[in-house]
Amino acid sequence: MKNVSKLLFLLIGTALIFGSCKSGKNDRSSSTGWKYNDQKWGGFEKLNYEGQVTGPNLVLIQGGTFTMGVTEEDVAAEWNNVPRRVTVSSFYMDETEVTNIDYREYLYWISNTFGESYPEVYAKALPDTLVWREELAYNEPYVETYFRYPAYDNYPVVGVNWVQANEFCKWRTDRVNEMILIERGILNNNNDQKDSDNFNTESYLTGQYQGSVKKNLKDMKTGGDRPVKFEDGILLPAYRLPTEAEWEYAALGLIGNQPSEKDEVITDRKIYPWDGNTVRYQKRNKYQGEILANFKRSAGDYMGMAGKLNDAASITSDVRKFLPNDYGLYNMAGNVNEWTLDLYRPLTSTTLRDHEDQDLNPYRGNKFQTKVLDENGKPVEKDSLGRLVYRPVTDEEAVVRENYKKGEVYNYLDGDSTSAAVYEYGKTTLVSDKARVIKGGSWADRAYWLSPGARRFKEEDKSDRTLGFRCAMTRTGGPAGNDDSAGNKFKAKKQKVQRKYK
Repeated sequence: MKNVSKLLFLLIGTALIFGSCKSGKNDRSSSTGWKYNDQKWGGFEKLNYEGQVTGPNLVLIQGGTFTMGVTEEDVAAEWNNVPRRVTVSSFYMDETEVTNIDYREYLYWISNTFGESYPEVYAKALPDTLVWREELAYNEPYVETYFRYPAYDNYPVVGVNWVQANEFCKWRTDRVNEMILIERGILNNNNDQKDSDNFNTESYLTGQYQGSVKKNLKDMKTGGDRPVKFEDGILLPAYRLPTEAEWEYAALGLIGNQPSEKDEVITDRKIYPWDGNTVRYQKRNKYQGEILANFKRSAGDYMGMAGKLNDAASITSDVRKFLPNDYGLYNMAGNVNEWTLDLYRPLTSTTLRDHEDQDLNPYRGNKFQTKVLDENGKPVEKDSLGRLVYRPVTDEEAVVRENYKKGEVYNYLDGDSTSAAVYEYGKTTLVSDKARVIKGGSWADRAYWLSPGARRFKEEDKSDRTLGFRCAMTRTGGPAGNDDSAGNKFKAKKQKVQRKYK
């Protein structure tokens, strides 16, 4: 599967190389009639854009409407995820959890780039291998072997907190975009990047990183050449953690429950990422009765009896060992819990307002930021790690807006003056501004937590042996893929109109 994904990425990338060429010189603006891509006519560029490339290990999740939250009996009696109908836009999701070898590649790059000047960067990125220790268990071998021994290369990385997971996503964004520019023949491969002189997507787009240029794009305005711009559609959007809504929607995989491609009917509500109300494979074939996820069946039963192991894993397992869901995503139940982007608030599900469009891509955790600009309105010089500098949006800046009034809206309608709850961490609650939603259940959890609607939280600076993550990416353009633009298409005879300027 991994090799197939790489092949598809290369094929689509090749299509982008040849398909994202400039439109012909005879193409004209429908607004002004001026020619595109012609230096004599001002050199305004228009691409014959073929669509967003699918990044490594990503799967397109076609968005839609679904019932988010716990729809079965809440055995924990928390009712912190009341069912509500929401819509999620199309996005991309990692096929698997991020693995140990993925994270070691990340550490290797950090060590090479920042190790001499900023060793603290490497130290902050290290996973906490001591999460395996337990007072009354002999887990010391996992402390020493789980992260670095090759037998666990394709196992999910654990001991990584929410902050570290976000930093991994940023690094991955830059490495993938750098690879795209190298394979397109724009940049030369440079393995000697040090300190601030390293490829960063935003720094490159603002001209604060040049790198080793092989051949830039043709500049239609001057006739010379230029670096890649954001408007070229060559570079991918940022990798990030999925929102809680995205994660739950992807885990349910309701697309597999539709009778036909054009039918909106969902025949049954799923309890788990697979069909049925049990955790065993139900079809009458050689797999009948097999456990469909890596979880703890009962007290002391992590894997079953010798000779007939129920899930064949005492702790985590290989990220591709269990049956994927209808989107092709592995281990959306069990193996490890997964970080999501959302800040945890118990009452969020009751505060969504349809008339304010809060049921589209619901998310709690916005803390708006903006680039720090100089007196000329350009981004100030990048920091010592090669990244652009951001600052929080102030309430004074936001007050003139109609769609938001504050720069930080963590507690909007759930913890602020307009809500019924106040979260005083350490006094009346354990919920703080660092509490992040985790989903999916783990190898050490009972079956209840395998339901996509179940939710818990953990402090963003904490980690656990049962907690990992996977990345997501925003989808640009048509929700169904590059071959299908948005909206219903009706065939109609096109009227010929005589233009005076022709």
